Amino acid sequence: MDNPQTKYTNEPFKEQRQEWPALQRNMDPIPDCGEKSYKGSGRLAGRKALVTGGDSGIGRAAVIAFAREGADVAINYYPNEEPDAQDVARLVRDEGRKAVLIPGDLTQQQFCIDLVEEAERQLGGIDILVNNAAYQQSKESIDDISFEQFDRTMKTNLYAMFWITKTAVPLMKPGAAIINTASVNSFNPGEELLDYATTKGGISIFTKGLAKQLANKGIRVNAVAPGPVWTPLQVAGGQLPGTMGEFGQDTPLGRAGQPAELAALYVLLASGEITYTDGSVFGANGGTGVI
Repeated sequence: MDNPQTKYTNEPFKEQRQEWPALQRNMDPIPDCGEKSYKGSGRLAGRKALVTGGDSGIGRAAVIAFAREGADVAINYYPNEEPDAQDVARLVRDEGRKAVLIPGDLTQQQFCIDLVEEAERQLGGIDILVNNAAYQQSKESIDDISFEQFDRTMKTNLYAMFWITKTAVPLMKPGAAIINTASVNSFNPGEELLDYATTKGGISIFTKGLAKQLANKGIRVNAVAPGPVWTPLQVAGGQLPGTMGEFGQDTPLGRAGQPAELAALYVLLASGEITYTDGSVFGANGGTGVI
């Protein structure tokens, strides 16, 4: 058995910064997305998944797990993240599964519509949708949040989720699953993440409300609400300057999470094993007890 306190490093992360959107391969340390550790057992055999933000971080962990459980995957990412996307596509194809790469800007409504249609065309259907991509920039005060930043945060985190989901639902059949990535900030907002936390609160409510709408179609909708997890969001402006060493240190486990630790949650929610679980938000927060 693994001791959750010591399974991953509890050493403070080095102060580091990359231009948004950042590349996982250039982080120190590189996040663990289950590349070497996740073992599949055919739980998603024959399924077809679309994952936004699937090149790195939590989305990448879900992509790897889905592929090793037998699913084909369409991976969306911002064009500048192409190197990370190519890396994860190779991992998917190594499992004998289909990897479809669809880069683009989720702040654009037409792209979000086209993304779903292209994924459905290339995969031959969509029965798992993971709305995971996010934009996060830490600012000490509302005075420091520009109108442009607020607009990008809302469009990336909320509008895109709505556009993509609205387009995907008519293509999904009974037994399909939608999984949204919320956050501990949905319930306990960090003061430096005002706009980001606002969107994450919206994602939680969207999840619960949509689940009620789609229950009569046999489509389940759930969310995962991570706490501090080591992903490119953090080095691309997600933490205030000079505070990287504090990231995750205040959790009861004494460390930040790694994306690989969330992969099994996404697999379980995507599978047909918990068909009575609907409209729920699942925490993964290192013991903080928030949701």
